[in-house]
Amino acid sequence: MSAPKDRKEAYRQLRAKQAAERSRAREGMMRGEEKYFPARDRGPVRKFARDWVDSRRLPSQYFLPFSLLILLLTWIPWGNPQTQGLVYTYVITVGWPIMMVGVLFTSIYVSWKVKKEALAKFPGESMKGIGFYAAMRALQIRKLRFPPPQFAPGGKPVQPKR
Repeated sequence: MSAPKDRKEAYRQLRAKQAAERSRAREGMMRGEEKYFPARDRGPVRKFARDWVDSRRLPSQYFLPFSLLILLLTWIPWGNPQTQGLVYTYVITVGWPIMMVGVLFTSIYVSWKVKKEALAKFPGESMKGIGFYAAMRALQIRKLRFPPPQFAPGGKPVQPKR
């Protein structure tokens, strides 16, 4: 790269350099290279928690799609006001609480189990926030998880996207 002739050219070169760095970092993150991860995702304990959650199918990962379904069911005009009231009753008094209790218990279980197994596997490492980290990852839709999952449900490794 040549030396900039004026300030605008210097900014243009700087922006191009930063865009190239961001692109390289994004590609590295998508390949699973830890040096490109944000600080919250780095370390062997965090990797263990991600892999533990990603290698299982958990009820809490269906929370967002189920929430969308509940929202759609309450918006659909059912024609008959009595049917509409019945749908609201079942959705809001039965479906929503069952989902919330399931998410709560799954989150507590994931947090407890990941902490327990991480303590056994990494005795000298810090476990600060690891249970919450794993529980929050378990709530996300699998395809939208970041960093991308390295394991398929059942424990088989996934090939990174290129």
